[in-house]
Amino acid sequence: MAPTQQKALLIPERLADFVVGTRAVPSPGPGFVLVKIQAVSLNPVDNYLQKLGKFTPEFSDLTPGYPAVVGSDGAGIVEAVGEGVTHLEVGDRVLYQFRWSSDRSTFQQYGLADAARIAKIPGNVSFDGAATIPLGLATAAIGNYAKKSLRGGAALHRPWEDGGRGQYSSQAILVTGGSSSVGQFALQLAKLSGFGPIITTASAHNEAYCKAAGATHVVDYHSVPYAELPVVLARIAGGPIAFVYDVISSAESQAAGWASLAPGGSIVVTLPSAIGQPGVDAEDGRRIVWVSGNVHHRDNHELGQSLYSKLTELLAEGALKPNRVEVLPDGLAGIPPGLGRVLAKQVSGVKLVAHPQETL
Repeated sequence: MAPTQQKALLIPERLADFVVGTRAVPSPGPGFVLVKIQAVSLNPVDNYLQKLGKFTPEFSDLTPGYPAVVGSDGAGIVEAVGEGVTHLEVGDRVLYQFRWSSDRSTFQQYGLADAARIAKIPGNVSFDGAATIPLGLATAAIGNYAKKSLRGGAALHRPWEDGGRGQYSSQAILVTGGSSSVGQFALQLAKLSGFGPIITTASAHNEAYCKAAGATHVVDYHSVPYAELPVVLARIAGGPIAFVYDVISSAESQAAGWASLAPGGSIVVTLPSAIGQPGVDAEDGRRIVWVSGNVHHRDNHELGQSLYSKLTELLAEGALKPNRVEVLPDGLAGIPPGLGRVLAKQVSGVKLVAHPQETL
């Protein structure tokens, strides 16, 4: 039985620094479960919510309230089950993505999760590994496979659904930032979808990491600036690129991806577009997709439920693998300095993970 109070990493008021404090343990209503959180991973959006005191578009329909809790990714053990939940039971090991509210965020010892979009963790995946999956995978999957809309996806065939694997054989893809969390999952999904060659940009020391995820070619962005990338891509692919997932989404990377994109192809950007209007086809059929990476956004419910219904199986067979991890010390107290490293771009080729239950 869960306690009534818990340790949580709190934002006491708008724009305030994080502090470790105490808050009530929430109770799961219909369709929800309470999770005893064993591992959480750190994401840039966590800094965004704390440093700027406002919300990204996918969270704008919800009210924060202070003191607030953030935290995007969680893995833990089901502690209690709400009414109507029949596919989960107390003791199940699960992973899930947050939806903005303090009760549903993950920088705390207990949190609520929506049972419609949650997955059991198979035996070959640790809590630490599982915690690296939700936001990165959602961002990659929604950009690739959600239905076309102004903030939707490229509507590719989904490789986790029947007949979806290998649909894009012999079509070239570029994934910028292949060693990042989103980049890792974009590479893995590209491999499942059958793309080839699979080209990514990354530092030379992360080449093996990117190739393990599915890249066939790794271009060192230190040696090849983005202004020169289209020539290199054309040489590798033998022509235009069918699909671009631009994790980096700088003005330079977007311009390079757009210049390399074949007629009728799509480029997914994770930051505001610097190359044109998202969601509107150009004259030659090319499309810009500005991805919103949360499976709990109302526009992403269908894809999220489809993905999470197959996620345990995909992880168990090794078709999808977690990120490499670095575990932070001191439980929740270790998160603020870790987020400082994320903000300063001092994290490469690993996902920072913390253990809420180890908080003193």
